[in-house]
Amino acid sequence: MSNEVNSADILLYEDADTKEFVSVIFNEDNFWLSQLGMSELFGCTPENVIQHLNNIYEEEELVKEATTKKFLVVRKEGNRNVRRNIDHYNLDAIIAVGYRVNSKKATRFRQWATKTLKEYITKGFVINDDMMKNGRAFGKDYFDELLERIREIRASERRAYQKIADVFEQCSL
Repeated sequence: MSNEVNSADILLYEDADTKEFVSVIFNEDNFWLSQLGMSELFGCTPENVIQHLNNIYEEEELVKEATTKKFLVVRKEGNRNVRRNIDHYNLDAIIAVGYRVNSKKATRFRQWATKTLKEYITKGFVINDDMMKNGRAFGKDYFDELLERIREIRASERRAYQKIADVFEQCSL
C-alpha cells in the first residue's frame, strides 16, 4: 500500500548553517524521510544511510515494518515527471540513523539531541518554547495537552499533602 503525497504534507527543513532545504513529509502524526532525504539531512551518501538502516533492522533496534512506509512521489527523470513508490522512514528511524552517521551535520544533530535528552533527564521535562508560544504546530495544539498534564501533576501534589496532613493528625492523637 502506498500513500500519495500532496503539497500540504511536505514541510521544508532548513539547515541553519548551510541554508539547504530538505523535504520532510508529515503524515499520520509522524515525520517521514526517504533515504535520499536522510542523506541530505545528515550530509552523507544514500548508500551510507542504507547501510545504517540495514544494521538498525538486523540488530533489531527497530522493526522495519513499523518504521517504513511507501509514498507515491513525483520525481523528475530526464525530461519526464515519473510517479514512483518510494520507501520513507519515520522519525524513530531518522533519529537512529542520525546517531550512526559520521558527518558534521550528524554531529550537530547528536549535540542537539543530547542537550535535549540531558534537559529531560535533569529537569523531568523539555518544552519547545516556540511551538508552545505559536501553537497549532502540525495541526494540533499541544498547549491544551500541556495544561492538562500540569493539572494532573498539581492534583497528585494535593493528594500527597493530604496524606502528610493525615499522618500528622494520626501522630497527634
